[in-house]
Amino acid sequence: CLTQMFKTFEMTVMEKRRFLTILLNLTGSLVGVGDVISQQLIERRGLANHSMQRTAKMMSIGFIFVGPVIGGWYKVLEKIVPGGSKTVAFKKMILDQAAFAPCFLGCFLSITGALNGLSVEENLAKLKRDYKDALISNYYLWPGVQIANFYFIPLHYRLAVVQVVAIIWNSYLSWKANKI
Repeated sequence: CLTQMFKTFEMTVMEKRRFLTILLNLTGSLVGVGDVISQQLIERRGLANHSMQRTAKMMSIGFIFVGPVIGGWYKVLEKIVPGGSKTVAFKKMILDQAAFAPCFLGCFLSITGALNGLSVEENLAKLKRDYKDALISNYYLWPGVQIANFYFIPLHYRLAVVQVVAIIWNSYLSWKANKI
């Protein structure tokens, strides 16, 4: 009986870790896909001028920052505003877009600037130049997506669903963040 309980506990923990690993890998990979789209379709660099180093940087931001932070935020948001009604989904979207999105976007742009070798002063100047435009663009895309996400999608799938939609957003953010 004790052995069976341990095996059940172990399988539950391993399954949760496996799912989390898949989500983080998905997030990093899709941030990388967004960068490839940015370099090839928006910037029209061509394969010969594609920066694999930049794509690797963007993927690392996805693995280390985007996935864990957004995944953690969704868990916190669910505790702050529990439930799944239309009203609750709207409240979650308001909190997400008024509190989380501005902070997340500022951090994302700052991290990208730092990884691109910008000094603190250069990074602040870039934030001053690009942040407002990026935040306004955020408000065109994400409120509708997030209402649907919070209303229709179970908590443990939200990060994955958002990252699929975010391929377009990641392309824009990669272009905006890497534009010197």
